[in-house]
Amino acid sequence: MTTEAVPLIPHSVLFGNPSRLVPEISPDGTRLLYLAPDEGVLNVWVAPVDRPEEAEVVTRDRGRGIRTYGLCHDDRTLFYLRDENGDESWRVHLVDLVTGEERCATPFDGVQARVLAHNRWHPTTMLIGLNKDRPGLHDVYRLDLVTGGLTKVAENPGYLSWIIDTDLKVRGGTRMKPDGGTAVFLDPPDGPDGRPDCTTPPWLDVPYEDAMGTRVIGFTRDGATCHLLSSIGANACRLFEVDVATGERTLLAEDPVYDVKQVETDPLTRRPQAVLFAKDRDERVFLDEEFGKDIGRIRGELALLDIDGEVYVDRTDRSGRLWTVSVVTGAGPVLYYVYDREAGRLRRLFSHQPELEGYRLSRMEPFAFTARDGVTVHGYVTWPPGAERRDLPAVLNVHGGPWARHTFAFDEEAQLLANRGYACVQVNFRGSTGYGKHFRNLGAKQWGAAMQTDLLDALDHLVAEGGIDPARVAIMGCSYGGYAALAGAAFTPDVFTCAITQCGPSNLLTMLAAGAPTRTPLQAFMHAHVGDPETERDMLWERSPLSRVDDIRIPVLVVQGANDVRVPRAEAEQIVAALAEKGLAHEYLLFPDEGHGLARPANRQAYYTAVERFLAAHLG
Repeated sequence: MTTEAVPLIPHSVLFGNPSRLVPEISPDGTRLLYLAPDEGVLNVWVAPVDRPEEAEVVTRDRGRGIRTYGLCHDDRTLFYLRDENGDESWRVHLVDLVTGEERCATPFDGVQARVLAHNRWHPTTMLIGLNKDRPGLHDVYRLDLVTGGLTKVAENPGYLSWIIDTDLKVRGGTRMKPDGGTAVFLDPPDGPDGRPDCTTPPWLDVPYEDAMGTRVIGFTRDGATCHLLSSIGANACRLFEVDVATGERTLLAEDPVYDVKQVETDPLTRRPQAVLFAKDRDERVFLDEEFGKDIGRIRGELALLDIDGEVYVDRTDRSGRLWTVSVVTGAGPVLYYVYDREAGRLRRLFSHQPELEGYRLSRMEPFAFTARDGVTVHGYVTWPPGAERRDLPAVLNVHGGPWARHTFAFDEEAQLLANRGYACVQVNFRGSTGYGKHFRNLGAKQWGAAMQTDLLDALDHLVAEGGIDPARVAIMGCSYGGYAALAGAAFTPDVFTCAITQCGPSNLLTMLAAGAPTRTPLQAFMHAHVGDPETERDMLWERSPLSRVDDIRIPVLVVQGANDVRVPRAEAEQIVAALAEKGLAHEYLLFPDEGHGLARPANRQAYYTAVERFLAAHLG
């Protein structure tokens, strides 16, 4: 069988609006909410929980679409977040489901709102973070859902993040230290100006190497116990229970290699019930026997349907009876169900894109290899369905962050590439999260160096196994992945046939000097992990693709959102100008109504049409 026997999946099916996604049960258990298109834009729909076919749209966004929403515990107020064309100045919008009235709760120009806390014990109150007074710092405001009034309750003394208990009391926060480590303050006394007094010693001093793997994730309902994720004293991030009064810690879950990916907590007591470890496939370790039985029943029902996938549950129904369940098979659309805990049964709702069910898809397959310095590196390959795994053209698809990772998932890009006959290679190079702090910190100040050679070593491994044709390899990515694509074109142009960069930095010096004020508190972190412009200017310039533009000999497709506040438009335009000046083959796509990444379906389809044409022209 060859790839010609596999029908092509239209871009509209992969990258257009999903049919329905992100279902949620209302706190009173009577309604089903989900996202679905209305006039081509994702909006929130509401239906009776047992009659989803009677859904009605309750929001009227006509921009980039709604992706973050929730129903408050007053059982009538829907909230959602929206920015303007990707500028990340998020505003909180409220919709009264009884009257239909909609209002913006944070109507401030150029201000970013963050939803910090809301729960069943305070049904008409929400805590919001706003950088209204100082662009780099979010103060805490109490939002009264009845009156719409905003009251400042805590002024930010320099926290990156706040720590809040179930009574919506601010208990402390986390500050970045000059060396890239963090300091956690818990129950600090207030100073004379009403701000938390951070001159007292921190509750927890977190070294640089542990900063990404250590944080307080919440309190039990009684407020006497908090739960801490920490890699201090170990390689991987572990879960602890901490007595706040005495500081006594109890270890609840650990793995010697893999970090805790997620903690599943009892909605009523706020005590951990299970921990997920970020392996090639998720590994769930249960701390609560009854919760384990429920997950077992769900998996048993899925097994009867011959469905193998990662299972994620959402428990927004206050009674605890109805859960929403998401199932990621990796070789089909995401499946959604309602689990009735009393009956112990699943009821299917829908999949995120039913049209995909008619196509042959490929599952991400894990692989591992030894890098040139002896470090073990993991990744995934998605192979073209029906094709012999021999001398195939390939696309090295690099994740962003870079402090993130590829996981087992339904990946639209991987499916497009595999469907078009390319092997999609996704590498969790050093610096990626999930594999413990040693592996993560091996990526410090290795942009364009060891992080990049991990990508090359992955290709060498797959070429040696015979699956990939080394003469037909492209590199593409978004954000850090876009940087890696430019680095591949500039530093190793003989390895790649072409490169595609979306929102990718071309000059590390200008990238570090720019960015939105909301990212200013992260400056020490960026200097510790990318490089310090004051002391390492030469290194940063040498690692910048712009410094080696004369070495680029392969075609480059540059893609940018005009309103990107993370990697500003200038990063794309300076490399495009340099390519044009040298007469080097390139294309440039600028989307005026996008930010860091593409959200609008029409723009996504236009981008992937260009990607497919570009790859076909240069890879064959």
